[in-house]
Amino acid sequence: MPRYVVERTFATGFTIPLTADGDAACRLVDARNAGHAVHWLHSYVSEDNTRTYCVYDGPSPDAVQRAAGDSGLPIDRITEVRVFDPFFYRP
Repeated sequence: MPRYVVERTFATGFTIPLTADGDAACRLVDARNAGHAVHWLHSYVSEDNTRTYCVYDGPSPDAVQRAAGDSGLPIDRITEVRVFDPFFYRP
């Protein structure tokens, strides 16, 4: 399955509360993604909370875009990536 990094901008900041409501919001995004065979692996958030970099597995960039649309999430850029492990070359 291809892997993608999705870059997003949130002008007013991105926050998810560390509560049951935040957990429910994440589970809802996950459930919506599943309808497109997209799996959210993890995300990075900029220090000022205005940008996120989310890592997904999915069948295509279009599937990732549709999944984001279902959750009302913006997308600035989708980039297909491969894993590069810095320890791969060590004996």
